[in-house]
Amino acid sequence: MFDTFPTLHTDRLDLVEIKQEHLNDIFKLFSDSRVTQFYNIVTLTKEEAQKIIDWFHSRFTDKSGIRWGITLKGHSNIIGTIGFNNFTKRHRANIGYDLQFDFWKNGYLTEALRLVIDFGFKQLEINRIEAEVMQDNVASEKILLKIGFINEGILRQWMFWNDKHYDMTMYSLLQTDLILTENNGM
Repeated sequence: MFDTFPTLHTDRLDLVEIKQEHLNDIFKLFSDSRVTQFYNIVTLTKEEAQKIIDWFHSRFTDKSGIRWGITLKGHSNIIGTIGFNNFTKRHRANIGYDLQFDFWKNGYLTEALRLVIDFGFKQLEINRIEAEVMQDNVASEKILLKIGFINEGILRQWMFWNDKHYDMTMYSLLQTDLILTENNGM
């Protein structure tokens, strides 16, 4: 395992530790109802944004989760977050991600997701990565399917949010799924 927060890079993005200096970015991200529409977060206040930063930090400190801030290459403002809400080494992890509305439909989440998945399989030695997607979140489903996740079915009334039960669709990706994809030239 690692003691310092790992920074990851793609051609267009840097995945960085979310720090106190990102409070306004986190507030902007999670106070947009277009971003939180399929999230179990009600649009935030600044105080609640601080709690999210604290939660991300505590998950890393406890070695039970890791969440990166997504920045454009060479910039410091966070435009989204991505990472494992929880993980168990050599077993499984639950992945989550979000992106500011102005940056949708540019392939940023797909790019970041590929990098984080690779990190999870190689560095965290995870075997299975899961994503629970709220019904009607078509954009998220498309990203997961594009990367190779498998739709495992509906988790009936899996999430309770805003005084209502919601069905979720479970997607998963196994290390062996990637090996099969790579061997088939995909």
